[in-house]
Amino acid sequence: MNFKNLLLEQPEPGLYLLTINRPRALNALNAATLAELMQAIACVSADAGARALLVTGSGDKAFVAGADIAEMQGLSAVQAQAFSVAGMNVMHGLEALSVPVIALVNGYALGGGCELAMACDWIIASDRAVFGQPEVNLGIPPGFGGTQRLTRLVGRARALELVTTARQVRAEEALAIGLVTRVVPAAELREAGLAVARSIAAKAPVAVRLAKQAVQRGQDLDLASACTHETSLFALTFATADQKEGMRAFVEKRAARFLGE
Repeated sequence: MNFKNLLLEQPEPGLYLLTINRPRALNALNAATLAELMQAIACVSADAGARALLVTGSGDKAFVAGADIAEMQGLSAVQAQAFSVAGMNVMHGLEALSVPVIALVNGYALGGGCELAMACDWIIASDRAVFGQPEVNLGIPPGFGGTQRLTRLVGRARALELVTTARQVRAEEALAIGLVTRVVPAAELREAGLAVARSIAAKAPVAVRLAKQAVQRGQDLDLASACTHETSLFALTFATADQKEGMRAFVEKRAARFLGE
């Protein structure tokens, strides 16, 4: 697909790289970019051969510096609600993708940028990355899910402190508080993301998708219900050719050849 504000590439079979491409605006999320993001998510979702999605920003300064304030400042309350819903839909869309989604945060991830990164399944940050929810500086709270996802990642007290003070967090602190899973030198960020994506692509595709489903759905269930859900998904994989191939390969001491069936 051709986009004005995004780049959607397949650097390798099954591996997608989505780049927010508004470097002059520090990749800020305006309404047009949110609409294109929904289209890009639909494109990846429709590809049965997709194995992983990497999300990053263009340039070396910002992942996404936030929502587009110049566009937001004149909104009415009704328009602001519609803008928030559009952003929420993008974040939910990323979470709903059946394949793992990894944010590669290459610079500032503030406001909507931090929210976009948190909607991915996990975050790999460059050593130049900076995170924050500075919306209270503008007289508003976060509007794309920031209060909720940040709380789930770092805990209620720390999330509330970051949201109400607008304090920015650099990469090493983000790693320490559980906001990101790994920090790498800026020059190695893309390759680090591709290496993880290749590792995922080498595994049984159905098992990977069901594992993601188990984690996502289970986190909002009580433990007993979540474990029951996991049992159902575990049993379901025994109807796949990949389960038979994976276990046969283990017994025969060879690499498995998974087909996604």
